[in-house]
Amino acid sequence: MAVLKLSAIGDICHALPVVRTLQRAWPQARFTWIIGRAEAALVGGIGDIEFIVIDKRAGRAAAAAVRRALSARRFDLLLHMQFAWRASMIARRIRAPVKLGFDRERALDLQWLFTTHRIEPAGREHVMDGLFGFARRLGVRDRDYRWDIPLPPSAREHAARVIPAGSRALIVSPCSSHAVRNWRPEYYAQVADHAVQRLGLRVLLCGGRSDLEQRMGARIAQAMREPCLNLIGTDTLIELHATLARATALLTPDSGPAHMATAAGIPVVGLYACTSAARSGPYFSREWCVDRFDAAARQYLGRSAAELPWRTKIEQPGVMDLIRPEEVIERLTALLASRP
Repeated sequence: MAVLKLSAIGDICHALPVVRTLQRAWPQARFTWIIGRAEAALVGGIGDIEFIVIDKRAGRAAAAAVRRALSARRFDLLLHMQFAWRASMIARRIRAPVKLGFDRERALDLQWLFTTHRIEPAGREHVMDGLFGFARRLGVRDRDYRWDIPLPPSAREHAARVIPAGSRALIVSPCSSHAVRNWRPEYYAQVADHAVQRLGLRVLLCGGRSDLEQRMGARIAQAMREPCLNLIGTDTLIELHATLARATALLTPDSGPAHMATAAGIPVVGLYACTSAARSGPYFSREWCVDRFDAAARQYLGRSAAELPWRTKIEQPGVMDLIRPEEVIERLTALLASRP
């Protein structure tokens, strides 16, 4: 069976339990996942899934690599889980009698032209629930919420250094891939100081190597009154996942690390105003999210969130200012009180 899901990190974290569910239902089946290079850095070490890695930045060279990797392969079934033109061009080259994709309403970028069968239409459901529609279409209704992302010893050692045994740590991953979803650095600093002073947590700043992320980390650290450990730009994706697995909680906007934390089994205080936590929030932590999407819809679009199409994003400058630090502190405090 082939799985076509190239990106992004959050969506890979949503798709993996679907694959695990099918593996449990069909233990004799072999799974081949066509995946992006960055995403493979997180899950590529899984031993019971074969990965064909595509470097999307390589352009024509990537297309040639796809042809070479797939030319001699034949599959019984393709799960086309990505509605993107690039992914559908790859789907064309996958030889399988059954190519299962999204229903017509959700099949953006004309994905339905590149599939033979479609999952059932669904209403306003979480992204992960939508992907579980592939399992339902195949007659598998029980779910296996299991990730089992292997951590190499070097990643475990890194995590143990930054969060020593016995420590309680809040990881702040302050940046999304969409800059307008990012919160103010002084607000992060206010919450982080409270976490240190009142909740007894160590604070770690984590993120990627982009200039934006490193500037954000420096501004948060500078605005804080209490010390923090700024790891932004210094660790790898798998080291971040190992660090999340040792943390007490994560604070982040709508971003890939929110779903990595879910995969690692830790709760998330998510910050949502551009997007709805009901649709794309951390799957098991939506009660801990500060979701101001409805307020954003009323202020910027003049309608309630319930009146908007389910995929609507409100990526307007200043929209994240609808989230106040005291709301985030309340959710973090309640989260810790619920987990002795």
